[in-house]
Amino acid sequence: MIARLSCLLLSSLLAAPLWAADCSPLLKGQGELQQLRSKERIDLCQRFAGKPLLVVNTASHCGFTPQFKGLEALYQRYKGQGLEVLGVPSDDFKQEAGNSGETAKVCFIDYGVTFAMSEPQAVSGNEAIPLFSELAEQSSAPRWNFYKYVVGRDGKVIASFSSLTKPDDEDLLAAIEKAIAQ
Repeated sequence: MIARLSCLLLSSLLAAPLWAADCSPLLKGQGELQQLRSKERIDLCQRFAGKPLLVVNTASHCGFTPQFKGLEALYQRYKGQGLEVLGVPSDDFKQEAGNSGETAKVCFIDYGVTFAMSEPQAVSGNEAIPLFSELAEQSSAPRWNFYKYVVGRDGKVIASFSSLTKPDDEDLLAAIEKAIAQ
């Protein structure tokens, strides 16, 4: 019986996804996020480990909300080179929709977002989810909606950008290209 359990344990360990070994502390600490308006969850290690990543905290009723259009264009431009984008809606700055249905409408219908979007999360202060706590530790906490973090394949923040930085900004694009080249 013990030999059989040992064999089962060993086989399950050998069958574990290879990405688990490559998952950075940035992603591993979070685990999963609920996908926006879906029963599915986003496993951060499985989806993003070893990939260049742009993480953006968003809000549906912010003056910067039209940046969704530019973020989607940026994603379409670089996704063939491995770039992933993760949008994380938040009401930390009191500009997120009151329900996830309205958030989803803004993202998916109004702006045609196809990159990963989570359900609203806390992104600043003591209530911040582990992903944003780690981003803040490596860089700085978001000061407003549409704060952008470019993360390398190794899970280290390459650069962060304020809400004023548009998705087509030269410095943002240079950071993304650096992340892709890693």
